[in-house]
Amino acid sequence: MPCFVPQNHVVASILAMFLVLAGAGGDARAELMRPFKDEFFAYPKLLASADGGRHLTVDYRIERDLRERDEVPERRVRGRFVDFAPLRAQTDLVLKTDVANVPHVVVGAPETARFIVVYLYGQGGNRNQGMNDHTFGGNFNRLKNLAQRNGGIYITPEFSDFGPRGSRQVASLLSYYSTSAPDAKIYLACGSMGGALCWQLAKDADVAPRLGGLLLLGSHWDESFLASTAFKRRVPVFFGHGSDDRVFPVATQERFFRSILKKAPNYPVRFVRFETGSHGTPIRMVDWRGTLNWMDGVR
Repeated sequence: MPCFVPQNHVVASILAMFLVLAGAGGDARAELMRPFKDEFFAYPKLLASADGGRHLTVDYRIERDLRERDEVPERRVRGRFVDFAPLRAQTDLVLKTDVANVPHVVVGAPETARFIVVYLYGQGGNRNQGMNDHTFGGNFNRLKNLAQRNGGIYITPEFSDFGPRGSRQVASLLSYYSTSAPDAKIYLACGSMGGALCWQLAKDADVAPRLGGLLLLGSHWDESFLASTAFKRRVPVFFGHGSDDRVFPVATQERFFRSILKKAPNYPVRFVRFETGSHGTPIRMVDWRGTLNWMDGVR
C-alpha cells in the first residue's frame, strides 16, 4: 500500500487561433478550464495554417515574448503574469510504492480532482522545474492556477531516468492518483527528453485508458506510437515546437505529425510551430487552457 512522506514543506487572430485549438463548436458541456490571464497567454499573431487547421505557425519574437515579459530574462517574469494563490495548496511529497519511492510536488486536492495534469521534465531537470512560478514567462504558474481554480490537480514527479525504470516510477504515481480520483483524466505534458516517458506510457495498458491527452513540448518522435494503446484509443496529441530548435529539428517532428494524419486522417492531433522559437520556447508559449480544453472536448 503506498504512503506519503512529507518533504520540505491583434485580437482577431488570437480569437481565431483559440477557436481552432479549443475545437469550438457544437459541444454544450462546460469547459474543463475557465479563463485565467488569457490576455497574457493567448498565442500571438497567426502566420500560417495548414493540414486543415491542425498545423498552425504563430509569431514568436524573443524581444516581445521573453525580454519584455521577464524582469530578469529567463529567471523572473514580471509580476502581472503570475498569481501565487496556488502556493497554499502546494505540497512536496514522497510516494512510497512497490516500484520505488517517487518524490513529487502536487498542487490541488487529489481526493476531489476533476482532472490530473502531469509535467515530465527533460534532461537536467527535476520536479521543481514545473513548479517554478517565475521561469518560462510564468507559464507554469498559469498552469498551477488553472488546475487549482478548476478543481484539478497538477503534479511534477521526480524519476530516475527516461527509460523503462523511470516509466514504471511515473506509472506507479499515476496509479495512486487514479485510485484517489477514478473519474479524472490524465494529461501528460512532456518537455524535451521527457517525451520518451510520454511515448512509453502511451503503450502502457494500465495508463493509456486513463489518458486525456499527450503534450509534446520541444520533444521528439516515436514511430511505435502508431501501434500503441493510446493511439488505438485516439488519445489526443499536441505538438509544440520552435522552428529554430537545435536539439530536435522541427522538420522531423512535423514529418512525424503528418505520419499520424496519414495513418489516421481524422486523428485528434495538433501542431503549433513557434516561428523563430528555440528548444525551450514551447514550454514558455503553450496555451495550456486552449490545448487542454480542446483535448477534453475530443470524442
